[in-house]
Amino acid sequence: MDTDTKLVISTLCTSFLTFQFFFHFVSYWFSAKISSGFNSLSLEKKIEWNSRVVSTCHSLVVGILGLYIFFFDEATRADPLWGDSSFVKLNIVTASGYLISDLLILIFYWKVIGDKFFIIHHCAALYAYCFVLKYQVLGYIANFRLLAELSSPFVNQRWFFEALKYPKFSKANVINGILMTVVFFIVRIAVIPPFYGFLYSVYGTEPYIRLGFVIQYSWISTCIVLDVMNVMWMIKISKGCIKVISLIRQEKANNSLQNGKLD
Repeated sequence: MDTDTKLVISTLCTSFLTFQFFFHFVSYWFSAKISSGFNSLSLEKKIEWNSRVVSTCHSLVVGILGLYIFFFDEATRADPLWGDSSFVKLNIVTASGYLISDLLILIFYWKVIGDKFFIIHHCAALYAYCFVLKYQVLGYIANFRLLAELSSPFVNQRWFFEALKYPKFSKANVINGILMTVVFFIVRIAVIPPFYGFLYSVYGTEPYIRLGFVIQYSWISTCIVLDVMNVMWMIKISKGCIKVISLIRQEKANNSLQNGKLD
Protein backbone atom coordinates (compact mmCIF):
# COMPACT_ATOMS: atom_id res chain seq x y z
CA MET A 1 0.00 0.00 0.00
CA ASP A 2 1.56 3.31 -1.11
CA THR A 3 1.74 6.46 0.98
CA ASP A 4 -1.02 8.23 -0.95
CA THR A 5 -3.47 5.36 -0.38
CA LYS A 6 -2.62 5.22 3.32
CA LEU A 7 -3.25 8.97 3.59
CA VAL A 8 -6.64 8.66 1.86
CA ILE A 9 -7.72 5.80 4.12
CA SER A 10 -6.56 7.54 7.30
CA THR A 11 -8.31 10.77 6.29
CA LEU A 12 -11.47 8.83 5.42
CA CYS A 13 -11.47 7.11 8.81
CA THR A 14 -10.82 10.42 10.59
CA SER A 15 -13.71 12.06 8.74
CA PHE A 16 -16.04 9.15 9.51
CA LEU A 17 -15.16 9.04 13.21
CA THR A 18 -15.35 12.83 13.55
CA PHE A 19 -18.87 13.01 12.15
CA GLN A 20 -19.95 10.04 14.27
CA PHE A 21 -18.55 11.80 17.34
CA PHE A 22 -20.40 14.99 16.39
CA PHE A 23 -23.67 13.08 16.01
CA HIS A 24 -23.49 11.07 19.23
CA PHE A 25 -21.88 13.61 21.55
CA VAL A 26 -21.09 17.12 20.32
CA SER A 27 -24.51 17.92 18.84
CA TYR A 28 -26.35 16.99 22.07
CA TRP A 29 -24.13 19.27 24.14
CA PHE A 30 -23.96 22.12 21.61
CA SER A 31 -27.69 22.10 20.79
CA ALA A 32 -28.71 22.17 24.44
CA LYS A 33 -26.42 25.18 24.96
CA ILE A 34 -27.71 27.29 22.06
CA SER A 35 -31.39 26.26 22.03
CA SER A 36 -33.58 26.06 25.11
CA GLY A 37 -36.17 24.12 23.10
CA PHE A 38 -33.83 21.22 22.27
CA ASN A 39 -34.26 19.43 25.60
CA SER A 40 -38.06 19.44 25.23
CA LEU A 41 -37.94 17.62 21.89
CA SER A 42 -38.89 13.96 21.63
CA LEU A 43 -36.16 11.34 21.22
CA GLU A 44 -37.08 10.94 17.55
CA LYS A 45 -36.80 14.68 16.95
CA LYS A 46 -33.44 14.81 18.75
CA ILE A 47 -32.08 12.06 16.50
CA GLU A 48 -33.04 13.95 13.34
CA TRP A 49 -31.88 17.23 14.89
CA ASN A 50 -28.41 15.80 15.55
CA SER A 51 -28.29 14.32 12.07
CA ARG A 52 -29.02 17.74 10.59
CA VAL A 53 -26.48 19.49 12.82
CA VAL A 54 -23.82 17.13 11.47
CA SER A 55 -25.12 17.69 7.92
CA THR A 56 -24.75 21.44 8.37
CA CYS A 57 -21.20 21.11 9.72
CA HIS A 58 -20.22 18.89 6.79
CA SER A 59 -21.82 21.28 4.29
CA LEU A 60 -19.95 24.28 5.62
CA VAL A 61 -16.59 22.48 5.66
CA VAL A 62 -16.74 20.97 2.15
CA GLY A 63 -18.63 23.96 0.73
CA ILE A 64 -16.12 26.57 1.87
CA LEU A 65 -13.13 24.44 0.85
CA GLY A 66 -14.91 23.71 -2.42
CA LEU A 67 -15.27 27.41 -3.18
CA TYR A 68 -11.57 27.96 -2.53
CA ILE A 69 -10.69 25.10 -4.90
CA PHE A 70 -13.15 26.33 -7.53
CA PHE A 71 -11.66 29.83 -7.64
CA PHE A 72 -8.00 29.33 -6.74
CA ASP A 73 -6.83 25.76 -7.38
CA GLU A 74 -4.70 26.05 -10.50
CA ALA A 75 -4.16 22.31 -11.08
CA THR A 76 -7.85 21.48 -11.55
CA ARG A 77 -8.72 24.75 -13.26
CA ALA A 78 -6.01 24.19 -15.87
CA ASP A 79 -7.08 20.59 -16.54
CA PRO A 80 -10.66 19.84 -15.36
CA LEU A 81 -10.49 16.18 -16.43
CA TRP A 82 -7.01 15.10 -15.36
CA GLY A 83 -5.80 17.83 -12.99
CA ASP A 84 -4.65 16.33 -9.68
CA SER A 85 -4.98 18.35 -6.48
CA SER A 86 -4.36 17.46 -2.84
CA PHE A 87 -7.07 19.94 -1.81
CA VAL A 88 -9.61 18.18 -4.02
CA LYS A 89 -8.67 14.82 -2.53
CA LEU A 90 -9.03 16.22 0.98
CA ASN A 91 -12.46 17.62 0.19
CA ILE A 92 -13.72 14.45 -1.50
CA VAL A 93 -12.38 12.15 1.22
CA THR A 94 -13.94 14.36 3.90
CA ALA A 95 -17.28 14.24 2.07
CA SER A 96 -16.97 10.46 1.60
CA GLY A 97 -16.36 9.97 5.32
CA TYR A 98 -19.48 11.98 6.06
CA LEU A 99 -21.58 10.05 3.53
CA ILE A 100 -20.55 6.70 5.01
CA SER A 101 -21.25 8.01 8.51
CA ASP A 102 -24.66 9.35 7.49
CA LEU A 103 -25.54 6.11 5.68
CA LEU A 104 -24.81 4.19 8.87
CA ILE A 105 -26.98 6.58 10.90
CA LEU A 106 -29.81 6.41 8.35
CA ILE A 107 -29.80 2.62 8.42
CA PHE A 108 -29.48 2.34 12.21
CA TYR A 109 -32.30 4.84 12.80
CA TRP A 110 -34.28 3.92 9.69
CA LYS A 111 -37.70 4.09 11.39
CA VAL A 112 -36.96 7.65 12.50
CA ILE A 113 -34.99 9.28 9.67
CA GLY A 114 -34.80 6.63 6.94
CA ASP A 115 -35.23 8.04 3.44
CA LYS A 116 -34.71 6.05 0.23
CA PHE A 117 -33.80 9.18 -1.75
CA PHE A 118 -30.98 9.98 0.65
CA ILE A 119 -29.71 6.40 0.31
CA ILE A 120 -29.71 6.74 -3.49
CA HIS A 121 -28.05 10.16 -3.27
CA HIS A 122 -25.31 9.00 -0.91
CA CYS A 123 -24.58 5.77 -2.82
CA ALA A 124 -24.44 7.57 -6.18
CA ALA A 125 -22.06 10.19 -4.79
CA LEU A 126 -19.82 7.59 -3.13
CA TYR A 127 -19.72 5.55 -6.33
CA ALA A 128 -18.49 8.60 -8.26
CA TYR A 129 -15.99 9.64 -5.58
CA CYS A 130 -14.42 6.16 -5.64
CA PHE A 131 -13.46 6.65 -9.28
CA VAL A 132 -12.08 10.13 -8.60
CA LEU A 133 -9.89 8.89 -5.75
CA LYS A 134 -8.82 5.61 -7.37
CA TYR A 135 -7.91 6.96 -10.81
CA GLN A 136 -7.16 10.58 -9.80
CA VAL A 137 -9.41 12.01 -12.51
CA LEU A 138 -12.35 14.46 -12.69
CA GLY A 139 -11.25 16.27 -9.53
CA TYR A 140 -12.56 19.60 -10.81
CA ILE A 141 -15.92 18.02 -11.68
CA ALA A 142 -16.26 16.27 -8.32
CA ASN A 143 -15.46 19.47 -6.44
CA PHE A 144 -17.90 21.43 -8.60
CA ARG A 145 -20.64 18.96 -7.69
CA LEU A 146 -19.76 19.33 -4.00
CA LEU A 147 -20.66 23.03 -4.13
CA ALA A 148 -24.29 21.86 -4.09
CA GLU A 149 -23.80 21.24 -0.36
CA LEU A 150 -23.88 25.01 0.24
CA SER A 151 -27.69 24.81 0.15
CA SER A 152 -27.93 22.26 2.97
CA PRO A 153 -27.52 24.68 5.94
CA PHE A 154 -30.65 26.58 4.83
CA VAL A 155 -32.64 23.36 4.30
CA ASN A 156 -31.61 22.13 7.75
CA GLN A 157 -32.38 25.49 9.36
CA ARG A 158 -35.90 25.31 7.97
CA TRP A 159 -36.36 21.97 9.74
CA PHE A 160 -34.92 23.38 12.99
CA PHE A 161 -37.47 26.20 12.92
CA GLU A 162 -40.29 23.70 12.36
CA ALA A 163 -39.05 21.45 15.18
CA LEU A 164 -38.98 24.44 17.55
CA LYS A 165 -42.47 25.43 16.35
CA TYR A 166 -41.47 28.82 14.98
CA PRO A 167 -44.45 30.51 13.27
CA LYS A 168 -44.32 29.96 9.50
CA PHE A 169 -44.70 33.69 8.94
CA SER A 170 -42.00 34.71 11.43
CA LYS A 171 -39.35 36.98 9.92
CA ALA A 172 -36.54 34.47 10.54
CA ASN A 173 -38.52 31.63 8.94
CA VAL A 174 -39.52 33.63 5.88
CA ILE A 175 -36.00 35.01 5.27
CA ASN A 176 -34.47 31.55 5.64
CA GLY A 177 -37.10 30.08 3.30
CA ILE A 178 -36.34 32.64 0.59
CA LEU A 179 -32.57 32.17 1.00
CA MET A 180 -33.01 28.39 0.91
CA THR A 181 -34.92 28.57 -2.36
CA VAL A 182 -32.50 31.01 -3.99
CA VAL A 183 -29.30 29.24 -2.89
CA PHE A 184 -30.69 25.80 -3.73
CA PHE A 185 -31.57 27.04 -7.21
CA ILE A 186 -28.14 28.64 -7.77
CA VAL A 187 -25.94 25.74 -6.59
CA ARG A 188 -28.09 22.81 -7.73
CA ILE A 189 -30.29 23.88 -10.64
CA ALA A 190 -28.81 26.93 -12.39
CA VAL A 191 -25.50 25.09 -12.74
CA ILE A 192 -27.07 22.21 -14.71
CA PRO A 193 -27.02 23.85 -18.21
CA PRO A 194 -23.37 25.06 -18.01
CA PHE A 195 -22.31 21.74 -16.50
CA TYR A 196 -23.74 19.66 -19.34
CA GLY A 197 -22.54 22.33 -21.77
CA PHE A 198 -19.01 21.68 -20.50
CA LEU A 199 -19.58 17.93 -20.81
CA TYR A 200 -20.64 18.41 -24.43
CA SER A 201 -17.60 20.60 -25.12
CA VAL A 202 -15.11 17.93 -23.95
CA TYR A 203 -17.02 14.94 -25.35
CA GLY A 204 -14.88 13.17 -27.94
CA THR A 205 -11.68 15.04 -27.10
CA GLU A 206 -8.47 13.13 -26.41
CA PRO A 207 -8.54 13.75 -22.61
CA TYR A 208 -12.17 12.58 -22.50
CA ILE A 209 -11.49 9.44 -24.55
CA ARG A 210 -8.49 8.67 -22.32
CA LEU A 211 -10.88 8.40 -19.33
CA GLY A 212 -12.24 5.12 -20.68
CA PHE A 213 -15.83 3.95 -21.02
CA VAL A 214 -16.36 2.94 -17.38
CA ILE A 215 -15.35 6.34 -15.98
CA GLN A 216 -17.25 8.18 -18.73
CA TYR A 217 -20.39 6.18 -18.01
CA SER A 218 -20.02 6.60 -14.24
CA TRP A 219 -19.51 10.36 -14.56
CA ILE A 220 -22.57 10.91 -16.74
CA SER A 221 -24.92 8.41 -15.04
CA THR A 222 -24.26 9.56 -11.46
CA CYS A 223 -24.66 13.22 -12.44
CA ILE A 224 -27.98 12.47 -14.14
CA VAL A 225 -29.25 10.60 -11.06
CA LEU A 226 -28.21 13.43 -8.73
CA ASP A 227 -29.65 16.13 -10.99
CA VAL A 228 -33.00 14.37 -11.34
CA MET A 229 -33.26 14.31 -7.54
CA ASN A 230 -32.17 17.95 -7.33
CA VAL A 231 -34.92 18.96 -9.76
CA MET A 232 -37.48 16.96 -7.73
CA TRP A 233 -36.36 18.65 -4.52
CA MET A 234 -36.37 22.07 -6.23
CA ILE A 235 -39.97 21.59 -7.34
CA LYS A 236 -40.96 20.66 -3.79
CA ILE A 237 -39.10 23.63 -2.28
CA SER A 238 -40.53 26.04 -4.87
CA LYS A 239 -44.09 24.91 -4.17
CA GLY A 240 -43.57 25.46 -0.46
CA CYS A 241 -42.02 28.90 -1.01
CA ILE A 242 -44.82 29.99 -3.38
CA LYS A 243 -47.43 28.77 -0.91
CA VAL A 244 -45.92 30.75 1.97
CA ILE A 245 -45.60 33.94 -0.15
CA SER A 246 -49.21 33.56 -1.31
CA LEU A 247 -50.43 33.15 2.27
CA ILE A 248 -48.43 36.22 3.37
CA ARG A 249 -50.00 38.29 0.57
CA GLN A 250 -53.44 37.00 1.47
CA GLU A 251 -52.90 37.86 5.12
CA LYS A 252 -51.71 41.37 4.21
CA ALA A 253 -54.75 41.84 1.98
CA ASN A 254 -57.08 40.75 4.78
CA ASN A 255 -55.35 43.11 7.21
CA SER A 256 -55.72 45.99 4.72
CA LEU A 257 -59.43 45.29 4.40
CA GLN A 258 -59.88 45.16 8.15
CA ASN A 259 -57.97 48.41 8.58
CA GLY A 260 -60.11 49.98 5.89
CA LYS A 261 -63.29 49.00 7.71
CA LEU A 262 -61.95 50.36 10.96
CA ASP A 263 -61.16 53.66 9.34
